[in-house]
Amino acid sequence: MSTATATATAAVSTTFLSEVTAAVQSAGLTLLDRFTPHARGVSMEEVVAEIYANDDAVLAVLREPLLRARPGSRWAEDELAGGALPAGEWWVVDPAEGNINHVHGMSDWAVTATLVRDDHPVLTVVHLPLTGDTYTAVAGGGAHLNGHPLKVSAKADLGAALIGTGQAKPGEDEATFRRIGDSVTAMLINGLVVRVSVPATMQLIHVAAGRMDAFWQFSDVRSGLVAGALLVSEAGGTVTDLAGEAWSTASRDFLAAAPGLHQATLDILQPIA
Repeated sequence: MSTATATATAAVSTTFLSEVTAAVQSAGLTLLDRFTPHARGVSMEEVVAEIYANDDAVLAVLREPLLRARPGSRWAEDELAGGALPAGEWWVVDPAEGNINHVHGMSDWAVTATLVRDDHPVLTVVHLPLTGDTYTAVAGGGAHLNGHPLKVSAKADLGAALIGTGQAKPGEDEATFRRIGDSVTAMLINGLVVRVSVPATMQLIHVAAGRMDAFWQFSDVRSGLVAGALLVSEAGGTVTDLAGEAWSTASRDFLAAAPGLHQATLDILQPIA
């Protein structure tokens, strides 16, 4: 463990993790109360209104407990923003990760809260209210599901791999959409099965748990990546950008993979990126 990692771990106490976990789980109850097994909204305006209502309801019970739990921390306001954050500690939160799924009566959604220090996630909690599962990770302290350690896949054959990607946000530019299409085709040729779905976090928890083998994304929307980046790396995975450099919130794209598959996946995706 590096000195920096040891310092980060020492600064994130068990009590602090418990406080964050309790806050996220409580917020999850609010989102669960708003869930229906059928789609809500027909027009674009109605769907967007439901999405904003979910966000507002969860943030009303989540924001203050998180800021209170970490005095001096600040709040990253725009959940669809990307790029580097100013120095210091920031909460990067998605009050309804997979909001579009929630308002359409689907099951892939969660509440996430990640503490980012100097562009690197140091603590994360991902809570799935429908199942009651909670994923946690602390830099240098491992990744866990309901308190049990997580470990990434041991696969080394890309041809046997279950791999995923997705669209980070509505309205991305056409060049990004074309890169997504080209990369999916390339991975369909070289992998076993490719999942294309949203949100990113719901695929990255599977990579951290060894159920999936890799995930990539041509985007820097930080709220969809910081939680999964820490979970995967703490579960023994490799997390970089598509140039093969160490990932941070300043990176423009993203790859998280089992160590035995990372280079093979990177070799396919780099020319497209």
